[in-house]
Amino acid sequence: MEYKIDITEREFHFKQPAGTSRGIYTTRKSWFIRMSSPSFPGRTGIGECAPLPQLSCDDTPQYAKTLRALCDKFEQEGAIDYALMRPYPSMLFGLETALLNLERGCTALFDTPFSRGEEGIPINGLVWMGSFDEMLKRMERKIEEGSRCIKLKIGAIDFDSELELLRRIRSRFSSREMTIRLDANGAFKYGATESPEEDALYKLELLSQYAVHSIEQPIAARQWGNMAELCRESPLPIALDEELIGVNRPDMKAQLLNIIKPAYIVIKPSLHGGMKGTEEWVEAAKAHDVGTWVTSALESNIGLNAIAQLTAHIYGPNISMPQGLGTGLLFEDNIDMPVSVRDNAIWYSPSF
Repeated sequence: MEYKIDITEREFHFKQPAGTSRGIYTTRKSWFIRMSSPSFPGRTGIGECAPLPQLSCDDTPQYAKTLRALCDKFEQEGAIDYALMRPYPSMLFGLETALLNLERGCTALFDTPFSRGEEGIPINGLVWMGSFDEMLKRMERKIEEGSRCIKLKIGAIDFDSELELLRRIRSRFSSREMTIRLDANGAFKYGATESPEEDALYKLELLSQYAVHSIEQPIAARQWGNMAELCRESPLPIALDEELIGVNRPDMKAQLLNIIKPAYIVIKPSLHGGMKGTEEWVEAAKAHDVGTWVTSALESNIGLNAIAQLTAHIYGPNISMPQGLGTGLLFEDNIDMPVSVRDNAIWYSPSF
């Protein structure tokens, strides 16, 4: 089948600075694939390629050139070369999205209750890093909005202040009324014997008194032995996030889960293998009795919609586990798409 692909670059601006473990984002760059084919006259498929700076395994100075070369190969062959594109998850995700969009002829990439507007996907309320007062204000806003699953990014302020945020939540809501997730982004240290109060296990023990659902990536990635030991000893369920980056082959995925044995993995299609890689991670996790949920990674509404569509397709109707699918709504100059957040869930409007 014959295809033509055009690529455009666009910069988005955050409504408020987004604090992460890799600094504060005020802008976000994405590349958009626009695909057409004589087999689908009058249609254009659009997909978003959005690598995270200093984090994505395909974030390179030659990103645009590499993307163009991979799209040229797709044009020549008329099919996605998954073996070739495994090291380029954000590019693969954009290409997969554009192809599905072109074939379906609409932004409902899969036929699900979500894409028919019948069901929403529950999401967590994300509290970005910041000062204590900033995080407290953001947390209160999420509670006022009705969030009953709050995810706090920790590691930016002193640990005692972070414990105080948790204490304030638990003084008002039991674990049955409010789920607390934490994301340390690798901020803790393992085996800090010279300063035991800085040790990851010590901090996890203090956090556990607040009935925390899980904590993502307490120590930095690429320490499989230390992470495996921490998963065995931790009083809190541990979820892997950054640990999955660059683990692109199915055998490597199975090996990682078999060695570390986490309670959960948090899958971001742009980081962890595109749509195909996400489905591989979910299947591998099921085989190892590991829980999963899917999270967006600061994509625009184009990418957010694709991730939500994929999530509904993978997990089926009546999703109960809150997903991390609200971050596409952070930009002041976003792209209009039929996705919105209401009642602690993301919804799709098929009449858009």
